[in-house]
Amino acid sequence: MADKIKFELVSPAKLLISSPVDMVIVPGTEGDFGALAQHAPMITTVRPGVIDVHDGGKVSNRIFVAGGFAEVNEERITVLAEEALPVADITHDMYSARLQAAKEALADAKTDGARIAAEQLLSIAQAMQAAAPRH
Repeated sequence: MADKIKFELVSPAKLLISSPVDMVIVPGTEGDFGALAQHAPMITTVRPGVIDVHDGGKVSNRIFVAGGFAEVNEERITVLAEEALPVADITHDMYSARLQAAKEALADAKTDGARIAAEQLLSIAQAMQAAAPRH
């Protein structure tokens, strides 16, 4: 049996996942990366997107994250997510409301800081829309 890596997903409110898995694919800011057991240590930022958890030869879990940080070492990957929810729970109404709110915030932005914050909200909403299950 192949070595497992312990995957921990933490949101601001609580520990969401803590389990041994085969591999985790994370949407890193500089590109997606896979973490397996014996991975070289690293810390990186996470962009809005989907974490794919591989176990038992298949994708066993898909989680949308709004961004955050990931720390990887030989035994563990820990993702500190700003927000996380199962991809299956994303609805059209959910991402549509976020897209509308982000576009309004961008239109109303009067300062560089407000514009940057609105652009981040828009990026999260667009990533959520892309991740949403197609029915």
